[in-house]
Amino acid sequence: MPKKIKNCFDKNINFSKFLSAFYRAKKQKTYKNEVIQFEMNLENNLINLMNKIKNNVYKLGNYYQFKIYEPKERIIQALPFVDRIVHQWYVEEFIKPYIVPKFIFASYACLSNKGTHKAVDDLQKQMRIMWRNTKNFWILKCDIKKFFNSISPNILYSIMQKYIKDKKLLRFTKLLIFCNRGSAEVGIPIGNYTSQFFANIYLTELDYYIKRDLKIRFYVRYMDDFILLLNTKEECRTIKKKIDDFLNNKLLLELNYKSRYYPFSMGVNFCGYRIFTTHRLLRNSSKKKIKNNVKKWNKLWAKNNLSFPDTIQSLNSWLGHASHCNSYHLQQKVLSKCNFLYKL
Repeated sequence: MPKKIKNCFDKNINFSKFLSAFYRAKKQKTYKNEVIQFEMNLENNLINLMNKIKNNVYKLGNYYQFKIYEPKERIIQALPFVDRIVHQWYVEEFIKPYIVPKFIFASYACLSNKGTHKAVDDLQKQMRIMWRNTKNFWILKCDIKKFFNSISPNILYSIMQKYIKDKKLLRFTKLLIFCNRGSAEVGIPIGNYTSQFFANIYLTELDYYIKRDLKIRFYVRYMDDFILLLNTKEECRTIKKKIDDFLNNKLLLELNYKSRYYPFSMGVNFCGYRIFTTHRLLRNSSKKKIKNNVKKWNKLWAKNNLSFPDTIQSLNSWLGHASHCNSYHLQQKVLSKCNFLYKL
């Protein structure tokens, strides 16, 4: 693996790669008007897009905004479909093969063969090793205040310069980072496919600091939520201060006020579970949400207004999540309350 990405931008501008990017961007958006219109003249549209990028005249479209309310209220910024094709191409051809392999193993968000469940497995494994070695330890649980909205595009671009030597790719990367914004603006759009990777790359600086400089052995990060297992309360206090200083000075980020440390016996809330050395449970918020959903589904079923495919998909998703912890009796209780299941 080369230290920097060199001489690869032009050779990756070819029809087969952009066609693959189109099909990835199209997933779950098949029937949207902009997708249909683009596909009606697919070959010419892709060739035109490639030529714009090759000739350095490609510009990103305008964002449109909408709100989501799960897991919390956030404003999502989305680009037109053609730009999502470009993002797919950029991530798959440059970020994943060249930069992602340089992430530390303890980073779990938005990566192939990683994810929340493996992050939880790894954290619990580390907790058990720590308990066997010491019989007592402390948990330092941190997350970053308004993470995506606080990322500095200037610092992000300087980090990308560490990985990229290809001048054309670097210029294109700058276009994506500063898309339609001035250099003084802070934050990156949550809705972009590139954003989750840029955010991960941004916090890889923190990963390196924690592992190489602070030499912390037990550490897991899922996007901006991260856990450290330490020996004493005093060590937690010291390490937390060092992490806070690093974030403030190097990345212009702040720890959330909820970041704290406590004895391991209290367990840790992480990636949707409450994790102990001996077992893991669903978080109370997940229990409350499924109970409210069941009540809603039952009311819709009683009115003959329930969409069974969507409901079953949502229920199965929760059951899959619940199956990764000690929740057999809870799952049975939830299923017994689903009046609509007797109709199937």
